Amino acid sequence: MKPGDELIFLPLGGSGEIGMNVNLYGCRGKWIMCDLGMTFADPSLPGVELVLPDLQFIEDRREDLLGILLTHGHEDHIGAIPYLAAELGVPLYATPFTAGLIRRKLDEEGLTKEVKLHVIPMGGEVTLGAFRAKWVALAHSIPEGNALVIDTPFGRLFHTGDWKLDDRPILGDPASAAELTAIGDNGGKGTLALIGDSTNVFNAHPSGSESDVLEELLKIVKGRKRGRVVVTTFASNATRLHTLGEVAKATGRKLVVAGRSLDRIIEVARSTGYMKDFPPTISFDQAANARPESLLIIVTGTQGEPQAALARIADGSHPYVKLERGDLVIYSSTQIPGNELAIGRVQNALAARGIEIIGNRQAPVHVSGHPGQPELKAMYGWIRPKISVPVHGERRHMEEHARLAKAWGVPEAVVPMNGTAIRLAPGKAQIISHEAAGRLVLDGDVILPADGATINARRKMAHSGLMLVTLVVDKRGGLAAAARVIARGVPVEEEETKFLERCAEAAETAFAKVGPKDMRRLQDEVKVAVRRVSRQWTGKKPPTEVQVISL
Repeated sequence: MKPGDELIFLPLGGSGEIGMNVNLYGCRGKWIMCDLGMTFADPSLPGVELVLPDLQFIEDRREDLLGILLTHGHEDHIGAIPYLAAELGVPLYATPFTAGLIRRKLDEEGLTKEVKLHVIPMGGEVTLGAFRAKWVALAHSIPEGNALVIDTPFGRLFHTGDWKLDDRPILGDPASAAELTAIGDNGGKGTLALIGDSTNVFNAHPSGSESDVLEELLKIVKGRKRGRVVVTTFASNATRLHTLGEVAKATGRKLVVAGRSLDRIIEVARSTGYMKDFPPTISFDQAANARPESLLIIVTGTQGEPQAALARIADGSHPYVKLERGDLVIYSSTQIPGNELAIGRVQNALAARGIEIIGNRQAPVHVSGHPGQPELKAMYGWIRPKISVPVHGERRHMEEHARLAKAWGVPEAVVPMNGTAIRLAPGKAQIISHEAAGRLVLDGDVILPADGATINARRKMAHSGLMLVTLVVDKRGGLAAAARVIARGVPVEEEETKFLERCAEAAETAFAKVGPKDMRRLQDEVKVAVRRVSRQWTGKKPPTEVQVISL
């Protein structure tokens, strides 16, 4: 596909899922990309931590890609840059704080010279081919959350990025209702389409203000007369870190930070003009000698990540931070679907040690960075688009977003999935094709297809175990020794010896039937025979590898 005299929207990530946002706009032969994010793996991808978008569609058209515009610095919007941006070979455009996070990623991967990064001032703009894009500040849980106002020959687009409304923001200066109304007016020409965040569409209430969280955390920490207070929050939530700094100052507690990602966010925020009043932190050695009731400790690990600081503190393996009965852990975060078991394990370990836990169910210690229904309705009232294109959500979120948008008076709504190409103009908005879109995984240091042979084999092994059969053939074409069978992860612990004997007998019977002349057929027959025994004994058919050694 090559866009003609038309305006096309094509998501390659973030539509039909929450995370891994990648969005393309095409016009008159050229494309621009908005965001290049990643997501974290779930248990269906054993051994994998990071999931990346498959950009084959635009890689095949890289000579037509003009640049990548970044809305803000969350991992689901910039996390794939160090793995995929160099291959695309186009410049990146980001505001100062977001650019600071990206630059550190590029430095770590040795890509500073390979990937060109342009720093755009807040409220700045750039022209790329037929596109003129302007960054517009919106409230979010990280500094410099931005929408992109993209003017094209076919009309204005309002790409929201991640956003919320906050009438008492802690960091930043988001656009006012009057400014957003003026954007929607567009000098009397109006706005063609709003491409928008669907994450919190089922929330009938506003997301709330960070100032409310500050007041609640102050109340809780002031009320603790003994013990340490530990707060876990998303490392990228610089606004929350600023809030916790204010809590530490107001309560006279010394601040400790445990987590490299927290250190990085604080460093970038300070270097770009934010968190200038963040209090100095003390070292782990100083904390060890301080009175417990004098400490406020910020840690990573909101989602139960096993190597994060909170999980190690909970199981007693953290080298510096030790908790005891009477201490308090506050989860100033939301629970991401799919992480319930991991979070539960950490909380159970904390509870077993007599440590009190407070989360958002017990007190309002977190607010979302995404808009609820009242905020969405307000934004549609200001922008007044002709077309609603929901993104950044699972299918159920996006369908509900589209339904509400039409109920609020938007004439057209089109719901994309990853790979759905939508012609926004000229004419009525409509789906015109379905392009290739998939997932890659970062497996160690190697990028692989998420549904490729390696990961599929690993899934099968994780589900059923693995069988290894070795046959040694002498020069006369007979077996030089008994077949040897090894089982790993197959559920036969109590009868393993008998099970392996039966498998070996089945392998030898198959050998006697086929012989060594047709090696491929021999391996297939042995594999079938051994898996048949496994199914009879265990109900499972594990992957089976057959090795034939000729003397």
